[in-house]
Amino acid sequence: MRDNVMVAPPASADLDWRWRDLITLGKPRVVIVMLVCVAVGMALATPSLPPIGLVLNGLVGIGLAASGAAAFNHVLDRRLDTMMLRTARRPVASRRLPTSYALGWASLLSIVGIGWLAWQVNTLTAWLTLASLLGYALVYTAFLKHATPQNIVIGGVAGAAPPLLGWTAITGQLGPEPLLLMLIIFAWTPPHFWALAIHKHDEYAKAGVPMLPVTHGDAFTRLQVWLYGWLTVAVTLLPFVIGMSGLIYLIGVMLLNVRFMVWNFRVWRGQDSQAPLAAFWFSIRYILGVFAVLLIDHYATLLSA
Repeated sequence: MRDNVMVAPPASADLDWRWRDLITLGKPRVVIVMLVCVAVGMALATPSLPPIGLVLNGLVGIGLAASGAAAFNHVLDRRLDTMMLRTARRPVASRRLPTSYALGWASLLSIVGIGWLAWQVNTLTAWLTLASLLGYALVYTAFLKHATPQNIVIGGVAGAAPPLLGWTAITGQLGPEPLLLMLIIFAWTPPHFWALAIHKHDEYAKAGVPMLPVTHGDAFTRLQVWLYGWLTVAVTLLPFVIGMSGLIYLIGVMLLNVRFMVWNFRVWRGQDSQAPLAAFWFSIRYILGVFAVLLIDHYATLLSA
């Protein structure tokens, strides 16, 4: 007879799992979307192709700092994450990864990212990235998220920074154009996130998080999604109004806005229980589309000049 012997998994398998957890802490899919917006800010900052060295160094530094902020979010939200189905399996919440490991990893990513920007890009971008990191990890996650139903609106300033950071990485200075790019994301954030909050109403209520649907009800939040959707539409037209973009952008963004508002209308009506989640996922494609047509318009203008 064969002995029924338990064989321990190789140490390398455990190490591989831990590295995957560390990568997960940085929310790579969210950071990739953010870096796309950074790259667009970089491209729009110059009438020609931006210097490849600044582009690469800027993306590396901002990406590392953003991953660090996301990791801090895992640490600070670990108790809340255990109460919500979509986050309960996160590495820190599920205790697969010790909190001390996650905190050390978050600190390392943040310090290296900010330091890299100061060394290889410019100090303005480093300081702005640090302010964005602190705004997201401390002001929003540690305080606003648990203090007010307007957490998404106020905390949206930090989340709207990526195109501004991309612009300053290339130019080393601020201006009205990058602030407008930031304003677009700021206006888009409430309808984007409140749609998800409607879908996750019960989970937020159970966790005691004062998201707008919990404090003011789903009907009121649906109305806010509709109204903030129109605000987003108005803001996305401003690049054409101020001469920052041309007809290609105007046509493209109008088509995107029509689809965006169709989803927001479905959310507002409240007759489709799946509309909020579908609107949330479309809004991600929407904001990427807005910046994509900005980029297409920018380079089409250069080629025709």
